[in-house]
Amino acid sequence: MEWWNAFNEKFTIMKKLCLIILLVLSLTIWADAQTVDDALRYSQIFYSGTSRFSSMGGAFTALGGDLSTLSQNPAGIGLFRSSEVSITPQLFHINTLANFKTKSREDYLYDFNLPQLGFVVNLINKNSGTGLMSLNLGYSFNKTNNYNQTIVIEGTGDQSSLADYWAEYNNGYILDDMSSDAYIGWRAFVIDSVAGYNNQWGTVYSGYGSEASLYGQNISRYITYSGFSGEHAISVGGNWSDKIYFGATLGINRISYKSHYEHLEATNKVLPDRYSDVAGFTDFRYTFDYSNTGTGFTFKTGIIYKPIETLRLGFAFHSPTIYRIHEEAYDHITSHFDVGGIKEFSNNFEGFDYALTTPFRIIVGGALQIKKFALLSAEYEFADYKTARFANVRDDDYDYSIKNQQIKSSLHSANNLRLGAEFRLNKIYLRGGYSYYGRAWQAGELNDFLDYNAVSCGIGFREKNIGIDIGYTHMTNPMNYILYDTYSETAASDMTINRNIFSVTFGYKFGY
Repeated sequence: MEWWNAFNEKFTIMKKLCLIILLVLSLTIWADAQTVDDALRYSQIFYSGTSRFSSMGGAFTALGGDLSTLSQNPAGIGLFRSSEVSITPQLFHINTLANFKTKSREDYLYDFNLPQLGFVVNLINKNSGTGLMSLNLGYSFNKTNNYNQTIVIEGTGDQSSLADYWAEYNNGYILDDMSSDAYIGWRAFVIDSVAGYNNQWGTVYSGYGSEASLYGQNISRYITYSGFSGEHAISVGGNWSDKIYFGATLGINRISYKSHYEHLEATNKVLPDRYSDVAGFTDFRYTFDYSNTGTGFTFKTGIIYKPIETLRLGFAFHSPTIYRIHEEAYDHITSHFDVGGIKEFSNNFEGFDYALTTPFRIIVGGALQIKKFALLSAEYEFADYKTARFANVRDDDYDYSIKNQQIKSSLHSANNLRLGAEFRLNKIYLRGGYSYYGRAWQAGELNDFLDYNAVSCGIGFREKNIGIDIGYTHMTNPMNYILYDTYSETAASDMTINRNIFSVTFGYKFGY
């Protein structure tokens, strides 16, 4: 009978290999591609730019005269009276405190980057009279998001596991139809079918449907985000009779985003001998990598009106940005058993493209100039995030209507406010600002309380055609993050995120 047992064992292995090959060929996309979070991430804009712009809270819609305004209110280019160039290096620091179960973990990251670089060329310049007083052409690269962040979450899985999410989500499906993450969980023997059923799934923690329990495992998740969104703003604008300043911008927007996490669950428990199939299980590690790169186009126009010498009123309209985005994903799992050794499997998902249209924006603002001593500025911005939409970029049969409905039902419009002040002491300028970015999630959603508050300050120095500005911004926001969701609990971490942003701008005016 030994020859028969050997033949039967090899035959069983061959059947499983054939099944694995067929399943791998069928797994071409990951289950959660294009989520509401993706739509919001690429729709939200946190204006960044020169140190002067940032230290005054970004409240420049009615002020202009700064290269950062090319991405905010193009009419700001009309206030330039000479050609100018500026560059802004920045030190970005982000600190994240994550609470999970009874544990708190803090992690941080530093990033040195270049959020602004640009120039303006003065084409027409009249010192007096009426009509067209000046005409300017400009370019500026302005970052609109810095995605760099690291997060550490640790706690105890006293009643659930990521494996439970995979099993519960796929109950009712046979192996051929299960999701890709659950499939590699099966490959690692972290989940398996319940005895007597081919469409019911249990986990190693429950003895695959028996009464055994391995819960109480240590859970760790290590998260890394990287990348940015930014705009290449090409603008033209001018000054009409020192009363009306106008401008238009073609925005070429760029997205580069990567997300990586490692989820580790480890237990020191060993099941009794009667559960020999899972005896000796020690841990599993699941990693997931996801990346987006994309390019989009938008059109912006604006106006600044000066009814009296001390008052400026600004208005800007931003058309929706239409992105074409390329997406790729990869996941991997490794499990360890004292009996059975190491089990390991990976999925490389086929990259594909999709389109995203972000909301339009309206910005209105006012600024008060008190002689040559002070500037006070305030503005309001409206963006309706529920109007973001996914779409196909080529002829395929994928239907985005369900995901677009999820965006519409999960998000709403947000109200953003920015305030700024500048005080001049001869050649020294002292600045301060505040900005608030309102809640974008509908009531009842996980992060319906999520908003952003930022305070800023700075100092500047001017000497004829040379300018140096230093700025500091502190931004904070709360956030909830779900590790996984099961029938027994939603395993979520509540976080507090703080950003400290230091920048220096070097500017030079030509023909002073």
